[in-house]
Amino acid sequence: MLDLIRNRLVKAILGSALFLQTGIWVRNFAVLLYVMERTHGNEFAISMIYVAEFAPIFIFSFIGGTFADRWRPKRTMILCDVLSAVSVFVVLITLVLGTWKAVFFTTIISAILSQFSQPSGMKLIKEHLPAEQIQSVMSLYQTIFTVFMILGPILGTFVFQKFGIAVSIAVMGLAFLLSAVSLTFLPPDRVNIVEKTGTTLRQEMVAGIRYVLAKKILTLLGLCFLAAGLGGGLIQPLGIFLVTERLGLPKENLQWLLTLNGVGMLLGGVIVMTSAKAISPQKLLAFGMLISAIGVAVCGLSTTPWLTYLVHLLMGLVFPCIMIGINMMIMQNSDSQFIGRVNGILMPLYTGAMVLTMSVAGVLKQTFSLVAMYEVAGVLYIIGLLFLLPLFHSPKSTLEH
Repeated sequence: MLDLIRNRLVKAILGSALFLQTGIWVRNFAVLLYVMERTHGNEFAISMIYVAEFAPIFIFSFIGGTFADRWRPKRTMILCDVLSAVSVFVVLITLVLGTWKAVFFTTIISAILSQFSQPSGMKLIKEHLPAEQIQSVMSLYQTIFTVFMILGPILGTFVFQKFGIAVSIAVMGLAFLLSAVSLTFLPPDRVNIVEKTGTTLRQEMVAGIRYVLAKKILTLLGLCFLAAGLGGGLIQPLGIFLVTERLGLPKENLQWLLTLNGVGMLLGGVIVMTSAKAISPQKLLAFGMLISAIGVAVCGLSTTPWLTYLVHLLMGLVFPCIMIGINMMIMQNSDSQFIGRVNGILMPLYTGAMVLTMSVAGVLKQTFSLVAMYEVAGVLYIIGLLFLLPLFHSPKSTLEH
C-alpha cells in the first residue's frame, strides 16, 4: 500500500512539473517576444518582464512558505494551478478586448502563486517518501527542469512565432489546468496539525525565523546562498562581454556557451540521478560550488574559445549538484511543519543577492576589468564553500531526520 502511494506521488509530481514547465517557458518567451514587438525593443519594458518574474520571490516567498506550512499541500497546489489558469484566461480576454499591457499580469500572478505551490510540493515529498528515495526523486525533478532549459526557449519561440500571443497564452492556461489534473492523483492530504493550533500568521513567521537561526546547518546554508548569489549575479549579465572582449568572437557566439551549459546540466542531472544515493547532499553542494568557483575564475582569464566552451560544459555538469544538494539539505534538516518557512527564508537570500549584484554589474564593469569581475565572483563562490565546511564535521544524525 505504501509503495502504491509513493508511486502515485512521484508520477503526479513529475507529471505536474512537465505541464508547468511547458506553460512557464511558453509564457517566458511569448511575453518577451510580444513585448519586444509592441515596444520596438524598449529596454524599460523588457526589464519590467524580469521584475514581474523576480519581485514576487522577494515579496511572497516567506509568506507563501508560511501558508504552505498551515495549509494542506495537495489542496494548495491544485488550487494554485487552477487560479493560475483562470488568471491566464482572464488576461487573454483582457488582451483581446483591451490593452496589450495585460500580458505582464500572466507573469506576475503565476509567479506569486508559485511561491505558495512550490514549498507545498517539497512538503508532500518530505511527508510521503522515505529519506533514501528523496534524493533520487529530486534528481529526476531537477532533470525535467534542465531539459526545459534547453528545449523551453525553442518551444516558446515556436508557439509565439507560429500562432501568436493569444494562442500562446491559451497554451499556458491549458498547461496549468493539466498540471492541476495531474495533481488530483496525489495521495490524500494528511491532517495538517498547524491548522488546529489557532496560531496567527505573524506568530508562525516569527517561529520560522527562530527555527532557522536556531539550527546551525540552516544558518550556514543561508550564508552559503548569500555568497553564491552575490557571485552569480555579478557575472550573469557579462556573458556577452566574455564572448566579445575576452574571446574576440561575434556576440552571436554567446548561444553556444549557453547551449553547452544546458547540455552539461542535462548530463549532470542524469549522472546525479543514477548515483544520488551514494553521495551526501552536503558533498554534492560543496563539489558543485568548488568546480563553479574554479570554472568562473578560468573563464575570466581565458582567451581561448575551446577552453571557455569546455569550462561552461563542466559548470553545467555540476549545476544539478548545487540545486539538488540545496533542496536535499533543506528537506533533510527541516521538520515537516517548518519546511515551507525554511524554503521561504533561504531561497530569497540567493535570489535577492543575485539581483543586487546583477543591478550593479554594468556599473562595476565600467570601473573594473572583466577579468577582475570574474575573479571576484570566483572568490565569492569560495567564500560560500567555506560556510559549508563545518557541515562535514557534523554528526550524521544532525544532517538527517
